[in-house]
Amino acid sequence: MKLRINHLTQYDYSSVISLGLHRLYLLPQFRTYLSVSFQRLSISPQPAGLGDRIDLTGNSFKQAWFNEETDFLKIQSELVVETKEFNPFGFIIDPDFLKESLNSGKPVFSYPSENQDLISPFVRLTEFASAEHILNSTWKESSGITDWLARLTNLIYQNWNHIIRHEENIWDPGFTFSNKGGSCRDLAWMQMMILRQAGLATRFVSGYAFNPNLDDGHELHAWLEVYLPGAGWIGMDPSLGLLTGHHYIPLATHPEPKQTLPVQGTFAGEATANLHTRVDLELQKN
Repeated sequence: MKLRINHLTQYDYSSVISLGLHRLYLLPQFRTYLSVSFQRLSISPQPAGLGDRIDLTGNSFKQAWFNEETDFLKIQSELVVETKEFNPFGFIIDPDFLKESLNSGKPVFSYPSENQDLISPFVRLTEFASAEHILNSTWKESSGITDWLARLTNLIYQNWNHIIRHEENIWDPGFTFSNKGGSCRDLAWMQMMILRQAGLATRFVSGYAFNPNLDDGHELHAWLEVYLPGAGWIGMDPSLGLLTGHHYIPLATHPEPKQTLPVQGTFAGEATANLHTRVDLELQKN
């Protein structure tokens, strides 16, 4: 599959301001199933400097800094991305990781002690009591952890409404749970917290998803990944109820959703900012 992606981000300020340091997560992160055959990044006003960097969690990003004052910031990203189909279920999990749950009869997981320092940011949770019932009920109906993860993801898709929200915030997982609906980012964050109740490490993913079944499938999208020893990070999309495949193009991953925003930065001055974004995905003929 070949996609042409045009992504516009524009901030209009109510008065002249000074732009601070900005981080731009606008290039796809490395995945063996995708490659970028064309990329162009246009920024106005012109940055005084632009560098390629890698953050603490391994995401590649552009660092931009500015000298001149301005009343707007316009960032235009153009990409052509090619992806190859793969089996999202094509993995084997370390059997030792499954022993605790098999012995207890419910989803309870723990990672090796030597990995605790690395894994701790990804298991930090916000508790909500309702998660226990959904964890245990889906576990009892499942034939194993992979079936359980797929079943849980599909259950959220079937029972929580996927809505479009243009606000930049993210709802508390407990509120999304009781509200029985949320945006793609709300549902992903909720499922992350549900899985963390069972001790699983999860991270939030922002990027592009090309799928005609998604209401906002041609815009920025959010999903989650869970870490399973032996298999690595496995993607799940509760907005569609499936494990993620070659239609998903990640821009950033992090244990906290706000750290995956495509454009992150500051400005100095007495002004308000009005944000306008637009993403167009077009399927290309080979």
